[in-house]
Amino acid sequence: MNKELDQLAADNIRALAISMVEKASSGHPGGPMGGADYMHILYSEFFNFDPSDMEWPFRDRFFMDAGHLSSLMYAQYYLLGNYKKDDIANFRQWGSITPGHPEVDVARGIENTSGPLGQGHTMGVGAAIAAKFLQARFGDWMNHKIYGFISDGGVQEEISQGAGRIAGHLGLNNFIMFYDSNDVQLSSKTDEVTSEDTAKKYEAWGWKVVTIDGHDHEQIRKALKDANAETEKPTLIIGETIMGKGCVTADGSMYEGYTELHGKPIGDTGADYDKTMQNLGADVAKPFDIYEKVEAFYADIIENKTKSAAKKKEEINAWRKANAALAAKLDTYLSGDLPDLDFGSIAQKEGLATRAASSAVLGYLAENVENMIVSSADLSNSDKTDGFLKKTTILKKGDFSGAFLQSGVAELTMATIANGIALHGGIIPVVATFFVFSDYMKPAIRLSCIQELPVKYVWTHDAFRVGEDGPTHQPIEQEAQIRLLEKLKNHSHEQSFVALRPADSMETNVAWKMAMENTKTPTGLILSRQGIKDVPAQNGNRYTEALGAEKGGYLVKEVANADVVLIANGSEVSTLVEAAELLESKKGLKVNIASIPSEGIFRQQSREYQESIIPANKPIFGLTAGLPINLESLAGPNGKVFGLEHFGYSAPAKVLDEKFGFTGAQVFDQVVDFLK
Repeated sequence: MNKELDQLAADNIRALAISMVEKASSGHPGGPMGGADYMHILYSEFFNFDPSDMEWPFRDRFFMDAGHLSSLMYAQYYLLGNYKKDDIANFRQWGSITPGHPEVDVARGIENTSGPLGQGHTMGVGAAIAAKFLQARFGDWMNHKIYGFISDGGVQEEISQGAGRIAGHLGLNNFIMFYDSNDVQLSSKTDEVTSEDTAKKYEAWGWKVVTIDGHDHEQIRKALKDANAETEKPTLIIGETIMGKGCVTADGSMYEGYTELHGKPIGDTGADYDKTMQNLGADVAKPFDIYEKVEAFYADIIENKTKSAAKKKEEINAWRKANAALAAKLDTYLSGDLPDLDFGSIAQKEGLATRAASSAVLGYLAENVENMIVSSADLSNSDKTDGFLKKTTILKKGDFSGAFLQSGVAELTMATIANGIALHGGIIPVVATFFVFSDYMKPAIRLSCIQELPVKYVWTHDAFRVGEDGPTHQPIEQEAQIRLLEKLKNHSHEQSFVALRPADSMETNVAWKMAMENTKTPTGLILSRQGIKDVPAQNGNRYTEALGAEKGGYLVKEVANADVVLIANGSEVSTLVEAAELLESKKGLKVNIASIPSEGIFRQQSREYQESIIPANKPIFGLTAGLPINLESLAGPNGKVFGLEHFGYSAPAKVLDEKFGFTGAQVFDQVVDFLK
């Protein structure tokens, strides 16, 4: 402990952070200046990781919520050797590894992509759940901590309620969060938007809460020491900080705590950049230098961190030798490899809803995949994730031996927690709700895509056939919204999302196979509430034929020289089967039917394959329970798609099918009219 060096290091972080923003003419300097003291003490004295092995699975993890404070992170990690001077100098520029908001880069210490406020710390809660889950199975030696960093905006975002409630309810004592409470937001002071008592709110959720001077290093130390010793509760450290700590005007007067310091370069405010740099002990001519004393100080810190990690690794290796079978299992979890699974062996009854078929698959997975956490937003008996729950128990405070997370009514929180579980590694997260409530989850789904996380989304009650529940619960436009993500590339140039709407039970088995084997991106299964007639097998084995879904689309009915090709996905495929029987018996037409559960994957196939399924020289008729745009690009300019262009109504599903034109006989009439 050296007060002079600690202060110098914190001021160095401040100088680097504001210099990044100044050079970029873009960013948020005031917050990093307020959070610098906490970051330095945390990383220099408490945070356990291996500088020589940044992806070490048993490291502590830091989840930033306030992504606009990216320069704070980059400055801190620059002192730790994770970035070079040029990286810092090119903040927010094309091709740089220091983007405006942090993007996952574990090799440099960035554990999560953040920016949309509230999600960063909620992902941290997910990581803490993952750590508890693994610790329950492999031993208390797995005692790494998850640290979160949140700002006023993150506390205000509604998702913070779900994250706070769940973390407190589960007693996540391995989760420690710093709240940078500086009373300043981007366009206002906090007292203009809230009068709540944040400490009491978190205490009511079951958190340990301590309020400190966020610039007093001794208070920071004590708060972190106590938080690390806590055995029952997550900890919230409310650090009362000053926006723009250390800023001065051209005449040397202090200029701290002003709203304008939040979101624009220091030089564009009432503060003076050069004078502020001098006040922080920096050389204005060398704004991206690490101070000489700080550099030597951090060299020792890095050496000590490496030695400490080596000791922990020795402890782990001793455990491995004494527990060879468990160690092998842990390695399998961390690798992401699946056990041998036989989805064709999962028996399904006739005419099931695909949500019920999914339930059977989940029951099979519960018995065969030990590192899955399934979660439902208070709908497990309706979205049929109870197929998994019946084979396990729920996660609860003091007992993480189960594998089902009852999230309560909190779809966005649940999905964001799943992202955090996936980021932690070693566990496969599955989350489920009604398809219409995917609307609540969209921000988290988007971050699943951006971060390339293999979260499995289960969405049931997939269409207007929800029936009596009416328009609020009947998805119409949701499939179109989700399928847009299939058209969007991630930064690895892959299809960012896989959306699968299976046609029957066996195709549901295959959809789950595809979801489990997809380790690169998120997958969504869109499943029916109502029973569906099974698609007839052409050659006796429906599962074998349904494996065609792995190409995104395939023919479920094929004849030579077809007169018309009918296309759909989900429950509309069985409606097309009924219509085709009428077209053949009444009109003598030859009909092919294509099931296209994923247009995105279908479009990845060869042109020859796509043409073999949906020929350009044939009339194409599409049927969708959603917006016609779901199939219009597949049907092509000479095709026709029948879908819905209005919200649903409250009535039994069969009545709605008839009123909306979705019976086999009505589709027969539509195809006949189309062919005229």
